[in-house]
Amino acid sequence: MSTIIKRDPKKFLREMSIHYGDVWKMPSSKYLLRPDFVVVDPKTGKKTKVSFVSLDDGEVVGVVYDEMG
Repeated sequence: MSTIIKRDPKKFLREMSIHYGDVWKMPSSKYLLRPDFVVVDPKTGKKTKVSFVSLDDGEVVGVVYDEMG
């Protein structure tokens, strides 16, 4: 189950890019079928799916996201 975070999605993704070198917008990514987070803007209700991407060895290499329709 995804964790719901209520805050500005753009600010959340900016902060993620500080900690992770790669933050990609990837519509239709298989990684977003079951996202780790759903960020909900409390003002507009806009939702963004966010998932961590890792290699087979378990090393986290980046974050993918896409806006929900």
